[in-house]
Amino acid sequence: MKDLTNSQTERKNILNNNIALQELYEQLGFRALKFEAKYRYTKQQISRFFEVDTRTIERLLENHAAELAENGYELFSGKRLREFRNAVLTYLKEYRRNVSDVDVGDISEMIGIDDISSKTPYIGIFTFRAFLNIGMLLTGSERARELRSAILDIVIDVLNKKMGGSTKYINQREEEFLPSAIREFNYRQEFTDALNKYIEPNNFKYAQLTDKIYLSIFKENAREYRQILNLNSKENVRLTMYSEVLDLISSYENGFAAYLKKKFESIGRKLELIEAHELFNEFENLTIEIYEPLREKARSLMASRDMALRDALHEKLKSYIGIVSSEDFEKFIGEHSISLEERIEENKEVFKRLKGR
Repeated sequence: MKDLTNSQTERKNILNNNIALQELYEQLGFRALKFEAKYRYTKQQISRFFEVDTRTIERLLENHAAELAENGYELFSGKRLREFRNAVLTYLKEYRRNVSDVDVGDISEMIGIDDISSKTPYIGIFTFRAFLNIGMLLTGSERARELRSAILDIVIDVLNKKMGGSTKYINQREEEFLPSAIREFNYRQEFTDALNKYIEPNNFKYAQLTDKIYLSIFKENAREYRQILNLNSKENVRLTMYSEVLDLISSYENGFAAYLKKKFESIGRKLELIEAHELFNEFENLTIEIYEPLREKARSLMASRDMALRDALHEKLKSYIGIVSSEDFEKFIGEHSISLEERIEENKEVFKRLKGR
């Protein structure tokens, strides 16, 4: 199980997943006043939920000020605090219409009505995201431990529901996957044609030179990649790769195919496989500075997304694991993400026109 208390990246990757956050709010049942389009909690509410002293929450605010502020914790004062007070009073009046006076007293106490009295010049307010952030940081509370466990379970459940039980092909749900896959298919054909034309017949040349591309880009050969994503021998590894990775593979294939052709023309004969390996090393060294920024990006995206979306660790890319943005979560599991089959159906007429050219 992921240790959210020790990894800011893991915390951030969950808190950036807005689809999962909505499900978390519904399932946790820790209701809040909605103010300025966000659910808001006082320090007293947070401390009561986790069954800790408010000073414990204050220590977390001191030690993790920047992280909590980034996730929505802020101080209300002046006009904004007055508007918040009025919103709380309205909220309590609504409760009074529907519940007993005892219940109203309970909810007043939980909100921390004393904290937001007119004598208070400012007050710290938490969003739902900041509340979850506290739960991920708090180590001395059983309620916090239970919350962390629930968070991980619900996040996984949201992904499984969205993907029908498997995240293997979650990469295909973004809009750019299909055009990237089509481009890569075309460049792949040029690459294999070049290997056929300019390298002596050898049963291993396609797999070995493909592996050299993979190793150069993301430090894994096809077999290692299959193991990490639990793919069987018949499953096409490229159908599980992100569009940015496919685009870089296409660039390698196109570049090396041209480089191989020039070598063939200069020596006037086909290369032996060992010579082709040496030529690829030469090509890689010549293009290292050109491809370096794209390789770094591809490695970071693959390592980070696979960890967050597939719970798959690329050990050789461990140092590249970073934060997955809210935009990325929306891209792969949001409202506009759709399966490859649906996207192909949407573009069926385009494919027909292309086929007729």
